[in-house]
Amino acid sequence: MMNENEEYNEKMKSNQSQTLGFKPTAAFIGASWAALGIGLISYCVGLWNSDMLLNEKGYYFTVILFGLFSAISVQKCVRDRSEGIEVTDMYYGISWFTTIAAVILLVVGLRNAELLLSEKGFYGMAFTLAMFASAAVQKNTRDIKAFSKLEER
Repeated sequence: MMNENEEYNEKMKSNQSQTLGFKPTAAFIGASWAALGIGLISYCVGLWNSDMLLNEKGYYFTVILFGLFSAISVQKCVRDRSEGIEVTDMYYGISWFTTIAAVILLVVGLRNAELLLSEKGFYGMAFTLAMFASAAVQKNTRDIKAFSKLEER
């Protein structure tokens, strides 16, 4: 008869093998990191070179950091739930709320900014690219760690 710890390990192993599927390829890992770097660096270079006031630059920089953290948090919550790892409804809801709030804050800021339409589009696309890529990087990191744990067993 298995003890609680062994049962838990077997359940986690089963959940991980069902959820993981395949180990991410080096190409996908590289593309995810490249997309994150391109999105974040482009956004920051755009801010650095803009004619905005320092407080405006700070606002947009804070929004992207907030958005990246929120996107990673949502990805983790969704993944945890799919693997049977308990996530409280409150944390799950807050993660989604903050992700949506970051997008709304960017849209409202850009809508009211005195920028060219092309600049607004640039910030929107760089933000979107970085948000998507941060979730992909987090997923890859988690998959790699889970596969290394499975290989150890």
